[in-house]
Parts: sequence; C-alpha cells; structure tokens
Amino acid sequence: MTPPSRPTQPAWQRALQGEQKAAYVRAMFGRIAERYDLMNRLMSLGRDQTWRRLAARMARVPPGGLVLDLATGTGDLGLAVLEVEPTARVVGVDFAMPMLLVGQRKLAGRQQRIAFAAADALRLPFPDDTFDAVLSAFLMRNVTDLHKGFAEQRRVVRPGGRVVCLEITMPEQPAFRRLFAWYFGRLVPWLGELVAGAPDAYTYLPESVRRFPSPPTLLRLMLAVGFRHVEYRQFALGTIAVHVGTK
Repeated sequence: MTPPSRPTQPAWQRALQGEQKAAYVRAMFGRIAERYDLMNRLMSLGRDQTWRRLAARMARVPPGGLVLDLATGTGDLGLAVLEVEPTARVVGVDFAMPMLLVGQRKLAGRQQRIAFAAADALRLPFPDDTFDAVLSAFLMRNVTDLHKGFAEQRRVVRPGGRVVCLEITMPEQPAFRRLFAWYFGRLVPWLGELVAGAPDAYTYLPESVRRFPSPPTLLRLMLAVGFRHVEYRQFALGTIAVHVGTK
C-alpha cells in the first residue's frame, strides 16, 4: 500500500524556514515590482515615506557624503536621504533586477545623485570603509543571515559612520498586537492579491515580521557584530523600529 504523500509546503513557508529563501525573495520582489510603491502606501496608510525620512535624519549624513541604500527597491529611501541632505551622493543596490528597473524608470530625468547597481546585501562589491552611512528599509527580515548582513554593512561604512536599519516590528501592547496581527495577517494578503496579484508575497510579509527579532534583541545582535552606541526608536504605536549603530 502506497503511503499518503505529504502536502507540499507553499514556497513562502519554505522561505521562512530558510529553505531557498534568497531565491524566493528575489523572485517575489521581481513579481511585485510594478505595484511595490502602491502597496507600501496602502499598507502604511501613506506613512512609509515619513518613516524613511526619519531614518535618513538619524543617519546624520555629512554634506557631500556618500551613502549606500541597501535593497533600494524603487529608490524611495535614497530620495529621502537627498531630501534631508541634498548634497549627498547615493548608491542604491538591490538583488532583484525588476525593482531596480522600476526605480531607474521612476527617477529618469529627475534625479542625478542616485546611481543604481545590482548587488547582494550579504556580498557587497565595495571596498572596506567606503560609505559615510549605510541605510536599509524593510531589508533585514529578508536576509538569510542577520549577523553576516550587519557585518557587511559595518565593513563598508567608514569609521564613525552610521548604519541605519528601518524595519516593521510587532507591537508590544497586547490588544494592539492582536489588532495588528489581524490587519497584517488577514487584510494585507487580501490587498496583495487585489492590487499586486501576489497574495503569497503579502502572506510571507506578516509572517516574516512575526519571526523577526524584537527591537531589544536586534540591538544586542548589532552590538555583537561590533557596532558602538547602538540605539533604536519606535514609531507608529510600536509597529516600526529604526536601529542605529556607529562603526
């Protein structure tokens, strides 16, 4: 008698367990690239750009500074850096080519201080001590090795430079945590299917947030990597955290 076959796990579940995560994340962002900005505005009720500007201010980019925007996507964080420090130069890197193409098209003729390049956050193609600041928005949940990811950021930032990590996090207040879990776990996947045609991508998203380290745990990890003066601030009723560390 043939034993019953085990049901196949969805790709997003295998990605959360570490199986083929990088390949899944690259393909996922490629599929949603054209609707990525719109989904960000809808999910955050229009607040995501405000959070990027807060992260940019916390980077303390010096005049004329060279900035690395990791997992730049369509370039919104790089644009936020230039709003805060118009003389900065930004290199925006991503390993999902469709995202970079959308960003290049969006900024064509509008912004000459952002250069786009393809790169993996775990293997950055830059020499040590290259950038005055390194920033990321909604990246670190998606890397396969948090310690290595932060170590690479520390390697390429100059001594005294800042590394800034903007991420979604689960709120601590129990009632709001339940409400947020419902919104992110039920409504967001529905929006993802309706707007982007990718319910799996927006099912992966809330699950990746749920499994991501808490802000105090992430702070300890950054200290273990070798950052100094690590701190974090939370916004949006505890659903957004910005961590900052100095090399």
